[in-house]
Amino acid sequence: MDENVSNFIHDVIDAERAAGNMRQIHTRFPPEPNGYLHIGSARAIWANAYTAQKYGGLFNLRYDDTNPVKEDDEYVQSILEDIRWLGYEPTGGIFYGSDYFEKCYEFAEKLIKEGKAYVCDLSADEMREYRGTLTEPGRNSPYRDRSPEENLDLFRRMRAGEFPDGSRTLRAKIDMSSPNMNMRDPAIYRIVRAHHHRQGDKWCIYPLYDFAHPIQDALEGITHSCCSIEFENHRPLYDWVIENIGFENPPHQYEFARLNVTYTVMSKRFLRELVETGAVDGWDDPRMPTLCGLRRRGYTPSAIIDFVRRCGLAKAYSIADISLLEHCIREELNRTAPRRMAVTDPVKLVITNYPEGKTEYFEVANNTQDPDAGTRKVAFSRELWIDRSDFEEVPPPKFFRLKPGGEVRLMGAYIVRCDEVVKGEDGSITELHCSADLETGNGNPADGRKVKGTIHWVSAAHAVDAELRVYDYMFTQPNVFDLPEGGHFRDLLNPDSLHVYPNAKLEACMADIGTGEKFQFVRSGYYCKDKNPGVYNCIVGLKDPYAKKKN
Repeated sequence: MDENVSNFIHDVIDAERAAGNMRQIHTRFPPEPNGYLHIGSARAIWANAYTAQKYGGLFNLRYDDTNPVKEDDEYVQSILEDIRWLGYEPTGGIFYGSDYFEKCYEFAEKLIKEGKAYVCDLSADEMREYRGTLTEPGRNSPYRDRSPEENLDLFRRMRAGEFPDGSRTLRAKIDMSSPNMNMRDPAIYRIVRAHHHRQGDKWCIYPLYDFAHPIQDALEGITHSCCSIEFENHRPLYDWVIENIGFENPPHQYEFARLNVTYTVMSKRFLRELVETGAVDGWDDPRMPTLCGLRRRGYTPSAIIDFVRRCGLAKAYSIADISLLEHCIREELNRTAPRRMAVTDPVKLVITNYPEGKTEYFEVANNTQDPDAGTRKVAFSRELWIDRSDFEEVPPPKFFRLKPGGEVRLMGAYIVRCDEVVKGEDGSITELHCSADLETGNGNPADGRKVKGTIHWVSAAHAVDAELRVYDYMFTQPNVFDLPEGGHFRDLLNPDSLHVYPNAKLEACMADIGTGEKFQFVRSGYYCKDKNPGVYNCIVGLKDPYAKKKN
């Protein structure tokens, strides 16, 4: 990682240090365990973990499990797995918002006793009506002037479970005429009877995020609370909670824009909808922008961090080009991925002048970009598989692959000429009969003729059967939410986002490949071994549109 990377949060820290404030930097990542992390989460993790790392500080993982309705231990486990997969460790510790429920309750009682919070009986619809609009001030709740004693009694009875769900809330008493809607006596506790994944049925009242979050930050000693830009208007409430509870050495909140990426969505709510409606095969579907989906597809932590680092941190809305993400993984795999030959849509090629039963082996480079990667022996025999697209019976102009009467080089092996096309009853090509120039195994033809085309191949006698899955973008337009009135984001789902090639043929050395291993299938793209036997996911193609855009 580039240790010279900086951003506006680092500028703030540098200014603090220049002014003599040398306190230890302490950051945190506070995900809600209600879904799997996505690449936008990766930027938030990087922003917090790298900041702590850069300044010799601490980085906390704190699960924001204050909403029991949609939370699950499955997500708790996946979040920690993803953070560690990205290469970060919560050096300051792993915490849960629910561990602070008792402290939050104590602080709520403190506010009540000081006349800074009250129990309100307005329904949710009535609260919205009383709240006012952006141009009109709100109205005080008729319950706003209850005495501290009455509020304390009601709040304790709320905790004891005496009242129905949603019948009462605890609200901060701030200013119903504030131009900031978040400061118009916001609710800070609600009644919800739901089984909590860690607390069980101990609680029937739960603190809201805007109240619990600053308390959790303060109790953990967080110095720089970095969050997404939609919380910018919540910062006055964050500061109000900190100030009125009376924390020393208070944390400060900083906001940056969310990471948006073309041709996909970055919201756990929308991603969950795709999963629950069957639009994808699960959270780890390789078309998903989730970290588990990207991992399954074959993306590496280093490529993802490189991507979010290049995108940087800013306050203004922007949408990153997905081709930059593809460029980052392509750049890495071009250096590191072993090369292998794979035939996607096979057709039989028979070398009629090659002895039946004979096998010989050709030395082929493992990675032309890395001389230290060495070579491997590739089996060659009379019958081979080649890609159907590498032959044209009636070729277009400038077609340099195989055609009737034409010659091509079999990659790393002989030059062959197509002598006969064998077809089935339906007219489809079943075999190509060719003759090989058996003097060209290690060089060019003796007569000096030029052969322009080179195609890849796999020995039929040694081939490994495989299924190749090639992915297109999940959606049909770059900005998924640039919708006509009444449109829904699922209307833009790409019906051709997955192409399956069930009859692919691979080199013999691919027989015992482990899950997650990555290769370049020459002239095709970069692939990763899937968790399902015999399946390979295309990580990214060979062409790099981002490099062309840069130039």
